[in-house]
Amino acid sequence: MTITPPAPPAEAAAYFAARLAFHTDVADVHAALATGAPGFVLVDTRSRAAWDQGHVPGAVHLPTAAVPGDLDPAVPVVTYCWGPGCDGATRGALALARAGFGVKEMLGGIEYWVREGFAVATADGLREQEPDPLTAPCGC
Repeated sequence: MTITPPAPPAEAAAYFAARLAFHTDVADVHAALATGAPGFVLVDTRSRAAWDQGHVPGAVHLPTAAVPGDLDPAVPVVTYCWGPGCDGATRGALALARAGFGVKEMLGGIEYWVREGFAVATADGLREQEPDPLTAPCGC
């Protein structure tokens, strides 16, 4: 199977449960935002230039250096940045956790938001593109 055998089931269950407590994905965030009452604030930690190119509708722009900003510590936060090759969302989530916030990171960032065909907000309005058939629909 692999060079290193899998962890015992109880340890694996604890690890994966913990992982889900720290991360969410773009499909789950999209579904929660679509309800109109997601129960969290979505924070884009990227630069102003990146935000202006397109961001998740309803997100709050709060570059990592400005975290925690004017957020309410009683409301959980989900952070995102460019994508899997960037630690901006992780740094923002760390700063928020240190400031006493409940926080998760959105895996895939804006890259996978766009790849799944979800709309992005720009100064010219909402923009969508066809979903990448390799990423959407996942259905998991």
